Amino acid sequence: MKLLSALALCLSLLFASGCSESQKTSADLIITNANVVDVASGKVLPKRSLAINDGIILAIADTEAANQYKADTTLDAQGRYVIPGLWDNHIHLRGGEALAEENRNLLPLYIANGVTTVRDAGGDLYPAIRQWRDQIKAGKLIGPRIISAGPKLDGPNATWEGSIEVASVAEVPAALDSLQQLGVDFVKIYDSTISGDVFLAIVREAEARGMLVAGHMPFTVSLGEAIGSGLDITEHLYYAFKSGSPREDSLTAAIRASQQTAKPIGFYTALHSLHDSYDPATAKAFFRRMADANTAVVPTLHISRVLNNLQQDDHSTDPYLAYIGAGIEETYARRVNSARAQPAEAVEFMRSLNAKFHSMIPDMQAAGVIILAGSDAGAYNSYTYPGPSLHKELELLVEAGLTPAQALRAATINGAKVMGRSAKYGTVEKGKVADLVLLDQNPLKNISHTQRIHTVILGGKAYGAKDLQQLLEGVKQ
Repeated sequence: MKLLSALALCLSLLFASGCSESQKTSADLIITNANVVDVASGKVLPKRSLAINDGIILAIADTEAANQYKADTTLDAQGRYVIPGLWDNHIHLRGGEALAEENRNLLPLYIANGVTTVRDAGGDLYPAIRQWRDQIKAGKLIGPRIISAGPKLDGPNATWEGSIEVASVAEVPAALDSLQQLGVDFVKIYDSTISGDVFLAIVREAEARGMLVAGHMPFTVSLGEAIGSGLDITEHLYYAFKSGSPREDSLTAAIRASQQTAKPIGFYTALHSLHDSYDPATAKAFFRRMADANTAVVPTLHISRVLNNLQQDDHSTDPYLAYIGAGIEETYARRVNSARAQPAEAVEFMRSLNAKFHSMIPDMQAAGVIILAGSDAGAYNSYTYPGPSLHKELELLVEAGLTPAQALRAATINGAKVMGRSAKYGTVEKGKVADLVLLDQNPLKNISHTQRIHTVILGGKAYGAKDLQQLLEGVKQ
């Protein structure tokens, strides 16, 4: 009788703990004692365990429920905070074949900083990027998942090398055919020489083909027109700022009329008029229109601050210069020389303009505009370092008025949603890809805690502090 009672007790305890070792479900990695940050709700789910297999989160449960899983590798989080892998929603991999290897060496920098996905906003290295993506997927190269626009679309004699030049509306279908044949993830339009009618034709045709379209836009077009035509993402804040002016229509008409004269109204000349006429009430009404159309915006605040201070800041001792190739560092000189040539009043104007840009952020958030965190890191964009710059962008979003939770969404769930990948990425949930970052402290209390990285998990593979340091050392110049 005593033997039966003991057996019953044993079975009872075994059932309560899940199941026997042989009955447990196998996993590649189990993370225990973690505080999971739910970015959607902005809350912390305490004392959780995560089971990961084949790069997918099998389960998130309390410790007792997690006992039904077994793994060769167990990581005790010791109360650390688990967030989704970060997304940098605006970078550039570019500079031509001569800089291809140096661009490739930038990829581990993202992982070392917890950035597991990047959105390449157009450049001239797309064949190499496709190869890098295959190598990353096969585990032969350590780097983030790359979502790429491939070559930019622009007008004749475009500023950026490798752009597909579209001189007329009639050429739009062929340009988009080229991008579809390349297998790009979205369309990126640039505004160095493109005409307004061609810009809108690209947006409409891309929308008709089901292609996601983003870009800069010429000031001969209003953002309202672009949104009405199907624009999905507006890069930077210039264009939304223009739509915050009651004078937008008259100014746009004047710019269009000036294009056929000896003195066309330029971008920066127009900005001065917009600076003085920007009206928060007008802007708020337009932001609601953006939100209704699900048009996202990438503010890129950090690079503006860096570039606006090139005259006075000495970057020669920046720690991250050690990871930047000599060729890419040489491209920084163009911006530096331009900054040094600017008169003092131009510098002050841009600082005033960027202060207005910062004031737009909370109004956009309140209106429901989807905000995407992006660094604009890449060749030619001086001292905007791959990896750390995204964290600086998050700090500036909070400085501008977002809560840490809202800023964190801008670098996780929002990018996945806009790019149509929220089924697999953007949150820490069962069934999602295990792109995760373990932080020593809670980022919901202070957004700078996203920089307190203990472990990065990419597709279920864990990179501890020593591994991350080795990634940096491996690309040190």
